[in-house]
Amino acid sequence: MTGLSLGLVLLSTLAHASWNFLLKRSVDQEAFLLCLLVSAAVLLAPLGVVLFLRFPIDAPSQSPAWWLVGATIGLHFLYFLSLGRGYASGDLSLVYPIARGLGPMLVPVMAVIFLGETIALPALLGIIVVVVGIYTVALWGNLNLFLSHPVAIMKDRGTRYAILTGLTIVCYAIVDKSAVAHVQPFLYMYLMTLGTAIVLTPYVVRRRGLAVIWRTCRLNQGSIVIAGLLTFTAYGLVLTAMSLSRVSYVAPAREVGIVIGVLMGIFLLKEPFGKGRLLGSTFIILGLVLIALSP
Repeated sequence: MTGLSLGLVLLSTLAHASWNFLLKRSVDQEAFLLCLLVSAAVLLAPLGVVLFLRFPIDAPSQSPAWWLVGATIGLHFLYFLSLGRGYASGDLSLVYPIARGLGPMLVPVMAVIFLGETIALPALLGIIVVVVGIYTVALWGNLNLFLSHPVAIMKDRGTRYAILTGLTIVCYAIVDKSAVAHVQPFLYMYLMTLGTAIVLTPYVVRRRGLAVIWRTCRLNQGSIVIAGLLTFTAYGLVLTAMSLSRVSYVAPAREVGIVIGVLMGIFLLKEPFGKGRLLGSTFIILGLVLIALSP
């Protein structure tokens, strides 16, 4: 993994964990998500226009770019929907690791099968260590329950939505890796943000009501603008890293953000702290080092 790709991923993890913290702290997560997407789409519209003119996208008959844009919009609609419900039902320091944990476990497999990527042995070991760390964070304290009654943990709504979120991450990671070969990464990110905001609006309006959405926007103006810009920046950096390195390396490497998410949950949201979360975070960092050192 190149040094530039690693740097982009590390910056992305800080931005990603920060906007997830702002989302979890909000009173109404679905309304907050819609507001942050709309704010990002509006504030960054000039950038989107400039990028569109500077890096035009081929017609659907000549390139799969627009089909991939449409696919990622649908997947991100499902992602934001399940993520918001997950945070409404569970702790940041539990939902975040589970949601992010499926990516590094499944994306490398999908990348080998569908994209023809290869994985060096140190990176493979690093991916395994990252996954072990993620699930150490997520399941510590519930390990006996999980081993003896694995279905029981699924009774928790936050866990179920976290797993659904993780599966959408796996799908859109593969789609997006293919897309950045045809679309400039930040233009692709803007189109995804705009499209997801448009698709999500009628759903959230019907579910939450205009009064709730307006109140959320009014009471969280600063947080919404910051979260919107962080969302755009975080995944834009990841898309750029994907254009430079293998998605089978980038997807696990960005999960160092789990460590940041856990720390934010513990110190800022006063969520429970235990040895499992410390041990799991150590595994994640060790796995990142192994991936970073891989060719």
